[in-house]
Amino acid sequence: MITVHHLENSRSQRILWLLEELNLEYRLEIYARDANSMRAPKALREVHPLGKSPVITDTTLAGESAEPVVVAESGAIIEYLVDLYAAQGAGNTAHLRPAAGTQAERDYRFWLHFAEGSAMTPLLMRLVFSRLDKKPVPWLIRPIARLLAKGVNSNFITPELKSHQAYLESCLEGRHWLCGEHLTGADIQMSFPVQVMASRQGLDGYPNTQAWLARIREREAYQRAVAKGGEFSM
Repeated sequence: MITVHHLENSRSQRILWLLEELNLEYRLEIYARDANSMRAPKALREVHPLGKSPVITDTTLAGESAEPVVVAESGAIIEYLVDLYAAQGAGNTAHLRPAAGTQAERDYRFWLHFAEGSAMTPLLMRLVFSRLDKKPVPWLIRPIARLLAKGVNSNFITPELKSHQAYLESCLEGRHWLCGEHLTGADIQMSFPVQVMASRQGLDGYPNTQAWLARIREREAYQRAVAKGGEFSM
């Protein structure tokens, strides 16, 4: 049995979506964020030393009585699940991983790594800098922190995000999905940063990206994942 250790309002939502696409049975362990820090609870450290989500445990291959396989990090989890289960998933889910040696597979690996390696970096920076003029930053230095945040946003974060958005838009030209005509694990991985972009600054001027995100939200597997894992806000 696969268990998803799911932190509310987090990136682990896309792991639920993948499992729904794969038509796999899984168990859901839901964790609440700390009300003050909004960080994951310490209980997650009992599953993985980093104490972060997403993380899955899988006893399918070893048997329920054996030590489970523990996999952390979204990209690693997606690769693990797709490589192990896509070919045997009900309803022909082999398309979730393009054939080896093809350009589609090279695109697939690029987007799997781009999502967390590049796309999330400026989004996380914007989140951090948006809180510099709030508690627990001392009120006396908040005006300076506000100026610092404004400078970093205008000189680095915003240009970087625009560059990423323009590149994604160009790659989706004439395509339904990132690697061609079929949904893959790369689309699932990229769904989170693009939803954050859409929520925090909109996707006006990026019609290909808007259409791609709409196709995601229309999928029954995606809707089932949201129903089970809960709605999330960015």
